[in-house]
Amino acid sequence: MPYVQRDSTGQVVALFAEAGPGHDEELPAGHPEAAALAGSGEFARLDADLIRVIEDVVDVLIDRGLLRLTDLPADAQRKLLTRKGARARLRQGLDLLGPGDVI
Repeated sequence: MPYVQRDSTGQVVALFAEAGPGHDEELPAGHPEAAALAGSGEFARLDADLIRVIEDVVDVLIDRGLLRLTDLPADAQRKLLTRKGARARLRQGLDLLGPGDVI
């Protein structure tokens, strides 16, 4: 359960794993106020950016022979391959040049 810090208007402005000065109010897991802050657009964007970085790191480790895809749990393999396929399809869909176009 998260501990929250509120501003002067009573709005939740920060979440903490442990209680501390200024954030000793505990909200139940999934509470709408905590969920709204945790799922804000900025966090979603940061999570998406971090996921892309992790994918790239895994690709580099595999390319250098430091990791095999089969070293990862089956669920992780499936998720990585699904995202890799989706990214490849997206790149193909964004190919705006036809066979006769010159770069």
